[in-house]
Amino acid sequence: MSDTGRVAGKVVVVTGAARGQGAAEVEALAREGATVLAVDVLDDEGMALEARLAGDGLSISYRRLDVTSESDWAGLAAAVRREHGRVNALINNAGVAARDRLPHVNLDVWHRTMDINVTGPLLGIQALVPLMGAGASIVNVCSVAAVSGHAAAPYTASKWALRGLTRTASLELGERGIRVNAVMPGLVETPLMESASPAFRAAAVAEIPLGRTGQVADIAPTMLFLVSDESAYYNGAELVIDGGLTAHVSHKGIADATRPATEES
Repeated sequence: MSDTGRVAGKVVVVTGAARGQGAAEVEALAREGATVLAVDVLDDEGMALEARLAGDGLSISYRRLDVTSESDWAGLAAAVRREHGRVNALINNAGVAARDRLPHVNLDVWHRTMDINVTGPLLGIQALVPLMGAGASIVNVCSVAAVSGHAAAPYTASKWALRGLTRTASLELGERGIRVNAVMPGLVETPLMESASPAFRAAAVAEIPLGRTGQVADIAPTMLFLVSDESAYYNGAELVIDGGLTAHVSHKGIADATRPATEES
């Protein structure tokens, strides 16, 4: 482990860490000296990530955690208290895509999306804040869906709710010296994007001024910055990383291009 890295000595919890954007964040933090606790429900991928990075001499451990489970969070908090005594940062990265469109939103999908994308971060904050001191950092991974109206109703509503939770937490926890910020990624090549239709992808890329989707390597440096002491005066910030997609308010074109040919009233 690096002794001089940008986050050396920090204990960081990353949810949804087994693959995609979460795994990239875990690696970036570990390579800059953090002790990283990677949590997810994808055990095979999580353990493979741990083995690969630990093989490079980095301080990382994988633990199974369902972000919607209060008891799982309590168990993680107890383990961290016992093994490390503190948490310096929490990245609420876990999330699910849900593309149901109004007026045909399945309630089971709605509730599951809210449970993972909103309640999960809330439970994480409540479980780990008691282990945080002044200078600690919480990063909530929202989406460009939280800065405009997107057609995917459950996903969009959940990300707006997470944005609101971020603002409230930045207010409530600021007096403790705990910073809470939101990152709004655009279209990033992760497993969540794999389920997007070709029509969605084509319409979306056409609206991105940089002309491409993002890569996980485009997002991880911002997470590293927000965990580090370099961002000591960032609190309640909302950082959009989308290649310019939301700079010109374009989502109607995407919605129209992907609208079902026929819709029941």
